[in-house]
Amino acid sequence: MSTFQELGLNEDLLNAITDLGFKTPSEVQEKAIPILLEEERDLVALAQTGTGKTAAFGFPMLQKIDITSRTTQGLILSPTRELCLQITNELKHYGKHCNGLNVVAIYGGASITEQARQVKRGAQIIVATPGRMKDMISRKLVDISKIQYSVLDEADEMLNMGFYEDITDILSHTPDDKSTWLFSATMPKEVSIIAKKFMYDPTEITVGNKNESTNQVSHEYYLVNARDRYQALKRLSDANPEIFSVVFCRTKRDTQKVAENLIEDGYNAGALHGDLSQNQRDLVMKSFRNRQIQTLVATDVAARGIDVDDITHVIHYQLPDEPEIYTHRSGRTGRAGKTGISMAIVSKSEVRRIKSIERIIKKQFEKKDIPSGTDIVEVQLMALANKIHKTETNHEIDKHLESINELFADTDKDELIKKFFSVEFNRFFNYYQKSKDLTVSDSRGSDRDSGGRDYEKQSNDTRYFINVGRKDGFDWMKLKDFLKEVLELGRDDVFKVDVKDSFSFFNTEKTLQEKVLAFFTDYKHDGRFVNVEVSENRGRSGGGRRDRGRGKDDRRSGGRGRRRDEKPRGDRRSRRSDNSENRGERRSRRSDDSKPRRSGSASDRPRRSRRK
Repeated sequence: MSTFQELGLNEDLLNAITDLGFKTPSEVQEKAIPILLEEERDLVALAQTGTGKTAAFGFPMLQKIDITSRTTQGLILSPTRELCLQITNELKHYGKHCNGLNVVAIYGGASITEQARQVKRGAQIIVATPGRMKDMISRKLVDISKIQYSVLDEADEMLNMGFYEDITDILSHTPDDKSTWLFSATMPKEVSIIAKKFMYDPTEITVGNKNESTNQVSHEYYLVNARDRYQALKRLSDANPEIFSVVFCRTKRDTQKVAENLIEDGYNAGALHGDLSQNQRDLVMKSFRNRQIQTLVATDVAARGIDVDDITHVIHYQLPDEPEIYTHRSGRTGRAGKTGISMAIVSKSEVRRIKSIERIIKKQFEKKDIPSGTDIVEVQLMALANKIHKTETNHEIDKHLESINELFADTDKDELIKKFFSVEFNRFFNYYQKSKDLTVSDSRGSDRDSGGRDYEKQSNDTRYFINVGRKDGFDWMKLKDFLKEVLELGRDDVFKVDVKDSFSFFNTEKTLQEKVLAFFTDYKHDGRFVNVEVSENRGRSGGGRRDRGRGKDDRRSGGRGRRRDEKPRGDRRSRRSDNSENRGERRSRRSDDSKPRRSGSASDRPRRSRRK
């Protein structure tokens, strides 16, 4: 292992490294820093979250820029506000001995006027989110025409969030001869495309294998009925008394609901998602870092800026839509050389997705049972005993001992211990003594071998067929944006978008079903009818036949070919007609027949006192 001195860093940076307490460089730093210091070239670096990527590009950039100049020489793009602020703060710490250094963060949710003022004072390095950066360029508030170094940090996540066009537009305002450094945890094809477009013969370094999870994290999954997810989450928390965790949900609505339920049940929990203001997000993150919040419930996008080294567990309340996102999630734990545990709560229909994730991360999941009530009571009791055993005696209590001894004069030692521990023991014992077993058997059977893409049919999800696809100019991102715009929905309200040549599929929560179907009754896009119908999830072997009798009129109403494992509900013959009145009747009937059932949300656990 090299030392930072051997990497070729100058004295100012080495002094900062000493102040920060860094001992030896991480693997990605050891590989990247000498290359970036030695020559002007493009670089693609693949390394997991928490491996020190910011220092890997931060130190070389700080050493190579001219601090005496007020010209912007470095641009770093990151996907979220939190990550943007994190990188800015770290660069300031790295350059604390570089007199005259000015690093400015540009991000949404803050005053654009103030950010422009900071840039105008002379910012050698700008760290920005793509949306705000593009806005400031269009207003001519920044000049990046002379930058020498550009960094795309968390490139895969930026592309996954739909920033491809913004990045393209931003980089079009930069010199062609600049050096571009791309850092990413995974290497999907979209990242390969952007590397080819904006980089010239880049050097590639990889820490571990592409898309592979770090060895510091172990992976577990727990098989439960979908309706028992929340109860399973609480048991996993109770079975780990010292847990300090991030819980991932797929949508903002689920994130907020799970956090509120945890708080109501006495857990120190908080929510982090895109609907919160910047001030709210800052307060939540401050509470989490100070451990006032023990369980942070977050969406994938909002969690990109979480940089906390001591997270013990990542819990996937719902698996991500894309397997690669799992790598980012699990990277929140097992940071800075520490170990962590990644737990997935899955239903039977999701087991095959576990196998897909295993292929991506090249790690095996261990199937475990949800802890029983008896197990949890024992764990909590011993945790309390250990806590008491390690507690230092406060001698201020001595003046009260006489009164206490009088009270317990007739109580022997064993009885006193029982009484003392029963204060905490009774709460868990009474709650869990009649609790049911949440673990279900892994009887996948035909579901495992049904083929086709596996989509979980949860009680609160609806999957739709829509008769537009790639031939109509849509990819998954454009279709998602189109649906979000016309239906006036949030970005997280449309998910599992799957685009084919002439048709597509997408999901919303079931509460939005009536709105979606009502909107697309007689809706036209570019002069043709757009038809949306509720889709059933069936295996390929169970898919219905294609209707060979469709005519040209049927194509307009959505009769193009469908994937065999997903076919719309309703009478086939009635769908052949393009009569709008018949379609309206079918919409109404479908909406009535598929009203969401009220799922039992009552906790099987009484409200408990909040953890300290």
